[in-house]
Amino acid sequence: MKRTISFFLAGAILCMAAVWVQSGYPGIVLNEQPVALASAPWPGISIVSLDERKKESSSDERHLADGEVTLLDPDGSTLESRFLVPAGYNRLEKPAGSLQGYLRQFSMKPDKSPVLLYNGKEKNRQDVHAAVFAMPLVAGDLQQCADSVIRMYGEYLWSVKAYDAIAFHLTNGFLMDYPSWRAGKRLVVDNNHVSWVKKADYDESRESFLKYLRQVMVYAGTLSLEKECTSVDLSQVLAGDLLIRGGSPGHCVMVVDVAEDEFGNRCFLLAQGYMPAQEFHVLNNPLHDDDPWYYSTEIKDTVATPEYSFSVDSLKRWKEFSR
Repeated sequence: MKRTISFFLAGAILCMAAVWVQSGYPGIVLNEQPVALASAPWPGISIVSLDERKKESSSDERHLADGEVTLLDPDGSTLESRFLVPAGYNRLEKPAGSLQGYLRQFSMKPDKSPVLLYNGKEKNRQDVHAAVFAMPLVAGDLQQCADSVIRMYGEYLWSVKAYDAIAFHLTNGFLMDYPSWRAGKRLVVDNNHVSWVKKADYDESRESFLKYLRQVMVYAGTLSLEKECTSVDLSQVLAGDLLIRGGSPGHCVMVVDVAEDEFGNRCFLLAQGYMPAQEFHVLNNPLHDDDPWYYSTEIKDTVATPEYSFSVDSLKRWKEFSR
């Protein structure tokens, strides 16, 4: 179980997320230059370069021998190639180096892979997911719901060398930024008081970065994130947005892909980590046996995922990217 900063929140929340960058949409600008193509987030996991000249088609459904149509290609090795676009929809444009492009080109584990827990055992429910991200877990029961989002945001920003943008609030509001950690500062926690103290040499290694992410996960939660978020209308949903409910426990899922039809109606894919710590996985849609996409035209007051239901006003975007 996670440690918490006691005075602020006893039994702290197990989920939090922080930042995302979507080039071409309202958000931060990295060094006033276009964001470079994402590189592989860790050895052994390849990130396919984006070809912006290719127009995604609305007719890339896969037709089976018996005439049935599937939106899943078991041979697809990335999110984009594994999940095909529904008829009449086109994927939103993905600027090179954007979070949307990064997510679409993220490697998936082989089709039918089970969701594994942090201890290597299989999750009890194996009926909630359509695919599993090839994203490793940090040690221990830490990388849970929004912790997986923290990992994804952090890895993305690391891949585009946006090191100064890597920063996450802890449950007591303290901003734990990666540049301070890289400089050798470490947390000192005294009840609800948190401060930086210089304890190590400058270290920009990947090993140190992963230790930073793990330390964030120890103290992070959904309440701090939700307070920093602004509401997003379902019609404007983008990759990187969250369905989030702060609480003890709370929960959060991440929008990982978005497509739109000619009338402006959007559909999207959702992914989650959960408790106990488990691999990040793309969720099924309980409304469709063979279609994991969530359609705005089908959503009224609630977005029901296999293990959690959110009200539509739970759709949020972190404050830095809402202006």
